[in-house]
Amino acid sequence: METPGQIVRELTAIRQQSEKGIELLAQAEEKLARLQSEAEKIEASTFLKAQGTVADRTALAKLEANNAHFEADLAKVEMNRIKTKLKHLSESQMGVMAAAKLIELEWRQTGRT
Repeated sequence: METPGQIVRELTAIRQQSEKGIELLAQAEEKLARLQSEAEKIEASTFLKAQGTVADRTALAKLEANNAHFEADLAKVEMNRIKTKLKHLSESQMGVMAAAKLIELEWRQTGRT
């Protein structure tokens, strides 16, 4: 059986991890926005400089911006991992809080008997 002190420590640890995760998520979102903007800039610039039909210019622009789009996709994956971790922390917090409620009820019952 967990003690109230253990529960408080668990909740504190979860809260601290969540705070770090929120900061990491903000950084990941900023990185993703920067990389997507750069990819779009490369694609647009290449399209404007290219010669040929619209289809040819579009294809060349997409090829030129491929690496930049890939980097943006990796940043999106990183951001999604952080979101998943934050969701897991939230679920862990709810589990600890439910355990705390059960312990509280058990202590109340043992106190009455």
